[in-house]
Amino acid sequence: MNIGLLLVVPALVSPTAPDSPAEALFRQARDLRYAQRWFEAVQAYRTLLRDFPASPRAVDARYWLASSLEQDQRWDDAAEAYTEFLAKYPDQRLLGKEARLNRVRCWGIRQWDSPAATAGLARALTDAREEVRIAAALQLAKQRDTRVLPVLQAGLGGEASSEACRLALLSMGIQPQATGPAQGRFLVIRVKERGKQEALTVRLALGLARAVGGYLSDEQLRQAKKKGVDLERLMDQSLKAPKGTELFSLDDGKSTVTVTVE
Repeated sequence: MNIGLLLVVPALVSPTAPDSPAEALFRQARDLRYAQRWFEAVQAYRTLLRDFPASPRAVDARYWLASSLEQDQRWDDAAEAYTEFLAKYPDQRLLGKEARLNRVRCWGIRQWDSPAATAGLARALTDAREEVRIAAALQLAKQRDTRVLPVLQAGLGGEASSEACRLALLSMGIQPQATGPAQGRFLVIRVKERGKQEALTVRLALGLARAVGGYLSDEQLRQAKKKGVDLERLMDQSLKAPKGTELFSLDDGKSTVTVTVE
């Protein structure tokens, strides 16, 4: 019985199949990329795509070829490689989105020296994906290109994009057309009384900015006037200031009141 088992066990063990040449080359390119040897990684990905164009690894290889070119700061080549990836594989949703955003970044770096990069950013203003349109608009805004205005104004309504779009518009000398009085912003009032460890924190919608005066003592109101703090224009100041800005801090000896934009 034991002899029979010894005869059967070897038959159940199969050798590990070796990597195909395309898989081995993909692994080599990946390892070079992990080691930040971008130039060599690019060469390996190009060899794979040239010698094994039908490989299942071709999709990933073409994307990582473009990414490696970008990491190597070969911006024009990278943008072209991302464009080739998108043309060959238009149905790639996740990688397609990343390729579009990365291409915009490459064009943004080159826009002052390359008419092709500027033209690419202008085309991206009509991309089907909102995040791509906004990314392109933010790049072109650096050149004060007025074609970006509709995209930036529309981006004010997005939670993730509103702050960047607002600042871009202000940098161009354009007043943001707020979709609401606060654009998702609040005035945060922190009142720290002497002898107490915890501060009282109050969040006010910008539309209620004038109510800030109700949290100030008479002495603090006098200080505010002396320092030039215009409590009547807090809402306007808050819309123009980046989030995290401290508008003022007043101390009357009993408590400190700090007001920030968040």
